[in-house]
Amino acid sequence: MTSTVGGAGQLLAVSDLHIGYEENRALVEKMRPDSDDDWLLVAGDVAETVADVRWALETLAGRFAKVVWAPGNHELWTHPKDTVTLRGAARYDHLVAMCRELGVTTPEDPYPVWDGPGGPVAVAPLFLLYDYTFLPAGCTTKEQGLEYAHGTGVVCNDEYLLHPDPYPTREDWCRARVAETERRLAALPDDLPTVLVNHYPLDRHPTEVLWYPEFAMWCGTRLTADWHRRFRVATMVYGHLHIPRTTWHDGVRFEEVSVGYPREWRKRPGPPGQLRRILPGEDGTR
Repeated sequence: MTSTVGGAGQLLAVSDLHIGYEENRALVEKMRPDSDDDWLLVAGDVAETVADVRWALETLAGRFAKVVWAPGNHELWTHPKDTVTLRGAARYDHLVAMCRELGVTTPEDPYPVWDGPGGPVAVAPLFLLYDYTFLPAGCTTKEQGLEYAHGTGVVCNDEYLLHPDPYPTREDWCRARVAETERRLAALPDDLPTVLVNHYPLDRHPTEVLWYPEFAMWCGTRLTADWHRRFRVATMVYGHLHIPRTTWHDGVRFEEVSVGYPREWRKRPGPPGQLRRILPGEDGTR
């Protein structure tokens, strides 16, 4: 694990930049650290094309002391407008190689340790996907859940654009990722707190406010429901829901840090694209 060199700076976070929208690209162009020691956690959905993901992460990596990236579902889409036509794990591996070229930390790299204010904590970017276990009320199987979702018209584009190759299904890919990530987190020192960064919440509770509850099927897995307790989590950072807010669960802070689409952030009070401070906490601690 790598470590910071001093005791200054902030651990900041953002997600769901969606820079395919010009208004959102302009927000990224304006993002700056407050100090030379600030880190930035990017919890997925930067863009749909590899070229856009590269531009955004390269821009941010040139400004922040460290950028830590966890993939969202949009980066993993094999989108018709992208010249990179890789699918599934090969696409993810391509993005990881690109991040390493840019000096951006990925879920495949050693977990860096934040030793600034509120630290030390291990900062762990995760890539876990989902397995259709956040089912709609009354549904007991994935098939029932998908049938219900198609009936309401609320179906995630992943069904058409996010391919699990070489895994048979997305849930198979999810289970493999969960098993490997669980092994790595369990190997961390028992006295080291963590900040876990994942595109999806580790627990289902943040999805309870969704306008369309059936969308929760594409929002995580029950396999991680106890990770915030097991792995000494100081803060769980996520996005995907486009509902930026802070919640507490079992005494653990969950931070949804998404920017979202212009049609969404225009309705919110305050300037858009503000980075969320994860550490230090409001009282100067974690």
